[in-house]
Amino acid sequence: MTFVPDLHRLRAAIALRAGADSVDEAVADLSQALGIARRQTDRSLELRAARDLARLWAERGERQRALDLLAPTYGWFTEGAENPDLQEAKLLLDHL
Repeated sequence: MTFVPDLHRLRAAIALRAGADSVDEAVADLSQALGIARRQTDRSLELRAARDLARLWAERGERQRALDLLAPTYGWFTEGAENPDLQEAKLLLDHL
C-alpha cells in the first residue's frame, strides 16, 4: 500500500497529458495522493504529491496557494539535498 500515492500521481500525469479537460481530474488525483501520503506519514511521497500539485496550481496562476502547500512540506527535510525530489521542489519554490 506504500506506493498508492505514486499511483495517483501517475494517474494525474496521464490525465494532464490527455488535455485541458482533464485538469480537474489531475487535481483530484494529486489531492488524493497527498491525503494518502499524509495518512501513511510518508514524507517522501507527500513531498512528491505536494510538489506536483503545487506545480499545477502555479501553472494555473495560483502561486500563493502553491507556495502555501509546498513550503512547509519542503521544510521538513533537513538532509538529502542531493535528492532529485527535493531539488525539484526547491527549484519550484524559488520560482514561486
